[in-house]
Amino acid sequence: MKTTFSLLLAALSLPAGLAVAQTQPTKKTTPPKTAATSATASAPLAALFDEYWENRGRLFPLGATSQGDNRYNDQLPNDQTRAFRQQQQRFYQQYLSSLQKFDRARLSAGDQVSYDIFEYEMQSRLNGLQQNTWMMPFAQFYSLPNTLGQLGAGTGAQPFKTVQDYDNWLARVGQFPVWADSAIANFRQGMQAAVVLPRVLVLKTVPQLQAQITADATQSLFYGPITRMPASFSEADKTRLTEAYQQAIATQLVPTYRKLADFLQTEYLPQARTSTGLDAVPGGADMYRYNVRLMTTTDRTPEAIYQTGLSEVKRIRAEMEAVKNQVGFEGDLPAFFTFLNSDPRFTPYRTPEDVLTAFRMIQAKITPNLPKLFGRTPKSQFEIRQTEAFRAATASAEYNRGTPDGSRPGVFYVPILDATKFNTTSGMESLFAHEAIPGHHYQLSLQQENTSLPKFRRFASYPAFGEGWALYCESLGPELGLYHDPYQKIGALGDEIHRAIRLVVDVGMHAKNMSREEAIQYMMANEPISEQGATAEVERYMAIPGQALAYKTGALKLRELRTRYEKQLGAKFSLRAFHDEVLAGGSMPLAVLERKLDAWAARQLAR
Repeated sequence: MKTTFSLLLAALSLPAGLAVAQTQPTKKTTPPKTAATSATASAPLAALFDEYWENRGRLFPLGATSQGDNRYNDQLPNDQTRAFRQQQQRFYQQYLSSLQKFDRARLSAGDQVSYDIFEYEMQSRLNGLQQNTWMMPFAQFYSLPNTLGQLGAGTGAQPFKTVQDYDNWLARVGQFPVWADSAIANFRQGMQAAVVLPRVLVLKTVPQLQAQITADATQSLFYGPITRMPASFSEADKTRLTEAYQQAIATQLVPTYRKLADFLQTEYLPQARTSTGLDAVPGGADMYRYNVRLMTTTDRTPEAIYQTGLSEVKRIRAEMEAVKNQVGFEGDLPAFFTFLNSDPRFTPYRTPEDVLTAFRMIQAKITPNLPKLFGRTPKSQFEIRQTEAFRAATASAEYNRGTPDGSRPGVFYVPILDATKFNTTSGMESLFAHEAIPGHHYQLSLQQENTSLPKFRRFASYPAFGEGWALYCESLGPELGLYHDPYQKIGALGDEIHRAIRLVVDVGMHAKNMSREEAIQYMMANEPISEQGATAEVERYMAIPGQALAYKTGALKLRELRTRYEKQLGAKFSLRAFHDEVLAGGSMPLAVLERKLDAWAARQLAR
């Protein structure tokens, strides 16, 4: 599974009930009153964008932390209240109204792109607040309790360099118990309205919470910063902070995790639903249609997306058959999949470090070829790390962006539960191209390093663009020097068909009455995936309806545009220039991207 979740949920354009890293309402501010209608509107428009971003950081401080803005690291406001949802509604409506005072037709081309993205963002957020997803506050894939674990371990976005940093974290976790009480209240309202999570998701969420319950504070994940306390701290500060962290773990964190786990286990689980899809809950069909629009940034219907998925699965299966025949395997595709999953030659590793070294070798292989495809490269540093043990069982390989100032590198996380079972045919080369380089690392780093963009664009995240780009990068494998080994090629095709299958099973489960079990079987019949892997994937789609549609939707659009411009421009087409232009403006809705790239192609043709 390939995604960019965890802390990035704070910055994603998710509906109210999914955005787990949100915060306290800020004081109402007055937007610029200039109804700019001249070609000189860029300055007041820029002021509007700056003011929005400044206030957004106050409203969503966990998002600010993930982006390296540490001014609000002591805050964890209660985003589970009706008052907070109302505050968001006022906030987005205020800025939408202020934007619409500008005459878009008289703005510069660059400002028109910003206008379109901002308008889309405000309208999308407002539409999301109309959904009842707040009645399902978290599950195993979107969880503030999990996010706190990543932050509090001391190796994530929350800094632990100064005494103030340590005190900031104490203040932040001190607000967790109130948040948890409100989340439980929302779960209970959902129980009354029959807007509840599937039972299988609750069963996966409870152990995550229980993992943070320990009688010995020094054994807690949250004690990590104390074990790595800077030597420069005074003895008095070391003593005070050690005692304070032990106290916070024993009296705030552990009791809160226990309360959440006990509630879900004893009170919520008996009323959790046995159905699979979101359309099984009241209002669920509307929720799903909203999620489809949100995640794909298109108006495509679920049925149209489903048919695209069936077509893509058929096409990619034919390519997999060709590779099967190339390696001389006798038998059908399901038998070939079993061979790939079971033959010892494909599990050569003994330690987690062996796996990480293999990924570093892939990086070394593609590095010489990158200048052929990209004129711009990130300044941000890049690391490959093993996923932390506490979340590895339910995690996928993922990329966490670094900070714009370079103080924290971009990190490619690889979950390695058992190195001896890590399969080389799982698509290691395509995985690296997607999650790491040139996929998410290039896209996210270049975006946030581009200081000419308004901050709301530097840190924007639209899954159809970001995940679409990363999946498109997998198709660049041959141009990057990858997939010479047919078993890595089958891994890449496995990854591609995986995203096509998502179109079928996501829509199937949430709009066409496909059961969890039918979805698992469909995946296993069409790709080399274990039952355990297919189950984890299907349960992810159950937890985050529509998100899995973004990958193929975005990648197909990028390939469509590249093919269009190759034909239109002929000898004037430069693949390097095309890639640079795609990445230059950062993440955006696909319709905005298409207009922007059409204008770019027209400029190339005119030269």
